[in-house]
Amino acid sequence: MDKFRMIFQFLQSNQESFMNGICGIMALASAQMYSAFDFNCPCLPGYNVVYSLGILLTPPLVLFLLGLVMNNNISMLAEEWKRPAGRRAKDPAVLRYMFCSMAQRALIAPVVWVAVTLLDGKCFLCAFCTAVPVATLGNGSLVPGLPAPELARVLARVPCPEIYDGNWLLAREVAVRYLRCISQALGWSFVLLTTLLAFVVRSVRPCFTQVAFLKSKYWSHYIDIERKLFDETCTEHAKAFAKVCIQQFFEAMNHDLELGHTHGVLATATATATEAVQSPSDRTEEEREKLHGITDQGTMNRLLTSWHKCKPPLRLGQEAPLMSNGWAGGEPRPPRKEVATYFSKV
Repeated sequence: MDKFRMIFQFLQSNQESFMNGICGIMALASAQMYSAFDFNCPCLPGYNVVYSLGILLTPPLVLFLLGLVMNNNISMLAEEWKRPAGRRAKDPAVLRYMFCSMAQRALIAPVVWVAVTLLDGKCFLCAFCTAVPVATLGNGSLVPGLPAPELARVLARVPCPEIYDGNWLLAREVAVRYLRCISQALGWSFVLLTTLLAFVVRSVRPCFTQVAFLKSKYWSHYIDIERKLFDETCTEHAKAFAKVCIQQFFEAMNHDLELGHTHGVLATATATATEAVQSPSDRTEEEREKLHGITDQGTMNRLLTSWHKCKPPLRLGQEAPLMSNGWAGGEPRPPRKEVATYFSKV
């Protein structure tokens, strides 16, 4: 258990690197999924486009949602978006920064899927085989006399060599090469466009809005750290509250046993359990002090509701009046003087 706890703490302290690794693994997995996927074009007019676009767009959407779900900050973003303003104002720039940071990682796997699909060409061939210019690549003299539904039926079978019977109109190899060249050109253009966009977002954008970028980045980290510290504090507080409640229960049980409500073996067993659980009086008082005056469930629920509805303002002084943005107004308070005392054992 200690090893698993150490691994969990390491992942929590290196969450960004861990999420980047997870997104990279999902990107490789998406490419492997497409390679193992058996693409079967229906080769029917009206169905080819729907099936191909479903293969091209549905898996990237699923991978994008999985990337967001696997990011722990999505719950923090949703909570920050929906919480009442209360005594702390919400900054839309921070919310945009948080969402963009998560979306950038979650988009890695969908981008790889779309790029691999276009470079492979099967999906594009199935979707746009009916749009091949027969007048240019095939026997154009037969096109004017051929009905449009019959022409679409013949061209829709181009991706299926076992049922294609239109060599008299258009050689299948010509149509396949034509469409795959267009698909690969679109695939490389997509890769180049996404690479340039990532470069602009990661490198050029902070240079033009450096101050706003730093502010958003700082308060985004603050919200994340505040949530983690709140969870840790809640755990410690709940532990202290449960410990005091259990001690009071066994103290009351021990008192009832002393009054003779129960006796015999049960009294011996309960006394043993009381000695194992009960702490010294000074430790009990210390645990009660950690509760900050909270003695019942209703008070704790009211405090949690107050934390959600009106979080404390981002200021350290309590005397200065609040401004509309949640910061303290007036003159800054003088810094506190700290005195350190050292004792010598000599």
